[in-house]
Amino acid sequence: MTQTPVKNLTFEDYVTYDDGTDNIYELVDGKLVMVPLPTADHRDTIDLLLDVFREQIRRYRQPWKAKDKAGVYTGKHPVTGKDRSRTPDVCVMTAAQWAELKADKRSAAVLKTPPLLVVEVVSPGSKKIDYEQKLAEYKAIKIPEYWIVDLRNSQVCVLLLTETGYKTTVFTGYQRIISPTFPELALTASQLLSA
Repeated sequence: MTQTPVKNLTFEDYVTYDDGTDNIYELVDGKLVMVPLPTADHRDTIDLLLDVFREQIRRYRQPWKAKDKAGVYTGKHPVTGKDRSRTPDVCVMTAAQWAELKADKRSAAVLKTPPLLVVEVVSPGSKKIDYEQKLAEYKAIKIPEYWIVDLRNSQVCVLLLTETGYKTTVFTGYQRIISPTFPELALTASQLLSA
């Protein structure tokens, strides 16, 4: 069913919004913002991460799911009170969170609780958004681990939530990416950046 977008959507409006297309939108301060199509390099990076994370989940029999195109409700803007929701490139969540999304047949797949880990692959126009806006939103809802894969700057930033905010570690070249969520991960920055 196609709906006419309202000026300021609530989160409830957003998860049931359908414009009759396959477009993916984020909700930014009550407004729909279309997520641009990924480049081939961007898509290859997402595919590699999904493969690697799913293999780790299977190997260690974790009750988790690794998905792309799953949304995350990031709360209300601290000043305006308008709703926000993001669609990370990769999202690692518990099986219980995924079951909750599947059970709600009326709404888009958007988590209402923080996932275990999210990854954003920086696009040419998204650097400020990924490094600043999404970082602030993910910190506010207490996502424990946030990766920023920056193909242009040849680096992978792993941000871990502490009591005072995110602590960032930058991985480049042949450094093995260290992840508390996946402690046995054998993936180097260069392998990920050259996917």
